Amino acid sequence: MDHDLSANWSRWRERVDDQLNELIPQAHISPVTLHEAMRYASIGAGKRYRAALVYATGQALGAEDAQLDNAACAVELTHAFSLVHDDLPAMDDDDLRRGKPSCHRAFDEATAILAGDALQTLAFEVLSAKNDNKRFIENQLEMIRTLAIATGSLGLAGGQVIDLSLVSQSAKTDTLKTMHQMKTGALIEASVQLGGLSAFADSKQLERLRHFSRPLGLAFQVVDDILDGTADTATLGKPAGADQEKMKPTYLSLMGETAARRYAKELIDNAIQALDEANLEGRLLTALAKFTLERSF
Repeated sequence: MDHDLSANWSRWRERVDDQLNELIPQAHISPVTLHEAMRYASIGAGKRYRAALVYATGQALGAEDAQLDNAACAVELTHAFSLVHDDLPAMDDDDLRRGKPSCHRAFDEATAILAGDALQTLAFEVLSAKNDNKRFIENQLEMIRTLAIATGSLGLAGGQVIDLSLVSQSAKTDTLKTMHQMKTGALIEASVQLGGLSAFADSKQLERLRHFSRPLGLAFQVVDDILDGTADTATLGKPAGADQEKMKPTYLSLMGETAARRYAKELIDNAIQALDEANLEGRLLTALAKFTLERSF
């Protein structure tokens, strides 16, 4: 990983964890079990990839970290809620997440559902928090709208419905693309947009950032499909080979590893080209794009 990105990313992870520790009620506060589950599912876990996109985008536009904290926490809370719900027996039925038992295994199914619900609503509470900066306040409604669309029927929720419908079925690459753009790509796109909105990006800049984040989000999932079929459980922190076991179509199964890796590189090349055309200080975003392609977990 790029040394400068690594140093910044380490700082961003620490910022997010520190703030989530403050934002989520302490485990001794009633209802105790719910707060324990919320903290279990969201603090001290994960790469914070989406938060990194928020910070790197904002930094490319000249914003300070403090200006970007709420958006970074909101996307990570949203991501945590989506993982808790995805792992449920009624969904993907996975027992391992981020190297430890899934939330419904560590607690119980009902608690996991409610913890996911509470993490999602907390994301919007954080995003709508009082702010003294008039310019920021003017952008807050659009930020809330952006995250809402990314998590709704045209984003995470809709993508999960398509995903469930494809179990044990064949699928074409265009169906797979649609599903992943919704289930995975939508929140990645929203992370970049929220970073831009937090940094007062204009409409032209936001559109150019969208041209960067769209292929990036799809590339992330293409690589995820490859890793699911080629890496081990210890490396991934979740069950390896889960898609194959459930007979889910993936880019790996439809294209083969060589073609899938080539497609991921093409997507990342397109993302970096779009970033070059955006006339931003996008060094960290470029490094994140390269990490997306080269990652092993």
